[in-house]
Amino acid sequence: MTGQRVLVVDDEAKMQRVLEIMLKRMGHEVVCASNGQDALNSQLAEPADLIISDLRMPGMTGIDLLRNLRDQGQDVPVIIMTAYGTIESAVEAMKLGACDYIVRPFDVDALEIAVDRILNLGRMQRQNAFLRHEVDKGWGEFVGSSEAMQRVYEYIRQVAPTKTTVLITGETGTGKELAARAIHRASPRASALFVPINCAAIPADILESELFGYEKGAFTGATKDRIGKFEMAEGGTLFLDELTEMPMALQAKLLRVLQENVLERLGSNRSIPIDIRVIAATNRNPRQAVADGKLREDLYYRINVFNVELPSLRERKEDIPSLAANFLAKCDGHGITEQALQALQHYDWPGNVRELQNVIERAAVLSRGKPVGVEQLPREMTETAPAEPSPATEIFASLELNSAVEKLEDAMIREALKRTGDNKSKAARLLDISERSLWYKLKKLNID
Repeated sequence: MTGQRVLVVDDEAKMQRVLEIMLKRMGHEVVCASNGQDALNSQLAEPADLIISDLRMPGMTGIDLLRNLRDQGQDVPVIIMTAYGTIESAVEAMKLGACDYIVRPFDVDALEIAVDRILNLGRMQRQNAFLRHEVDKGWGEFVGSSEAMQRVYEYIRQVAPTKTTVLITGETGTGKELAARAIHRASPRASALFVPINCAAIPADILESELFGYEKGAFTGATKDRIGKFEMAEGGTLFLDELTEMPMALQAKLLRVLQENVLERLGSNRSIPIDIRVIAATNRNPRQAVADGKLREDLYYRINVFNVELPSLRERKEDIPSLAANFLAKCDGHGITEQALQALQHYDWPGNVRELQNVIERAAVLSRGKPVGVEQLPREMTETAPAEPSPATEIFASLELNSAVEKLEDAMIREALKRTGDNKSKAARLLDISERSLWYKLKKLNID
């Protein structure tokens, strides 16, 4: 680890020089002071990342310097060195927050290891502080301060205090369950349960009993009564993930429960009143799901009271550095190089944030305690993609203005549709035009 600023404090010029040579060989910037007062002034003017100070000096001693630093609110790590070590001075130094206490003559290798350890710890603490700051910009467990995510946070703030049913849409891996949990935590129902169920992960013949529960004897194997997820979420929030994967017959029963706020367990005709909030999610375009027969139209209109659409990672690439820092902190990573970050930001992330998390976790394992570099990233993120022909060549072949404008519009619309997976609503927002204007241009330019 290089590039840190170290302040050496010693009244002996020879010892200053020895430490300066050692630290510069390690790649650090070195500043020297001959007494405690000069060191204190230097630290207050331009803070160092580490201070190595002699214990016995004329005027202000190393212990006095340490005490003054703490009084000034300086939590910089300090190594105390002395040729006259005593247990009492060591204990006093440690009580004041010294990171290490080294007796001279010292072993150079041991001191280098101590310096690396302390600076690395300091860097991780700063990274964690940065991460907390980034998380504070977000909402709940979300990380990111991009304009796209700020819109999501604002939607959550607006809808959370209400009883409104919410439909969360977005590609796989964008954090739909995180959004649902954030809405629950910010709602008046936060003290009750948040009950998630993935409609795609449970076989169709079991999903109904999981949702609505059953009475003893309702079917073979039903040896006792069992409540379902709806009753479990009483007073709280039920999260129906991948709603469009629910069988159509079961969607009809779900619609009745949502409309009447009552349910019947399997094997029973007794109506049970419920008080829950439902949040649903899907990675499909819900309108297309209706057209494809995957989602009942009446259920879609009942569930889509308030829509929160989560952006893909390629739509908020400015959040990648803070997301990477978050995932590195979770898996005890040791930083990431600028080149690796650039590679991450040039990738399109079809698996979104979930894919980024997996890539960072794998890279942290491969880096073996060092900062993640490009060599630890998957090949598809490090190979230079073949340059696509620029539409500018064709556009400027002729300087006829109307033709050039039409060609530019055509190229930009096609690129927007490509980036959004042919989603017209997203493409319109990306182009900063209304969806109606986009449909007009598609027809005018004959874009299928």
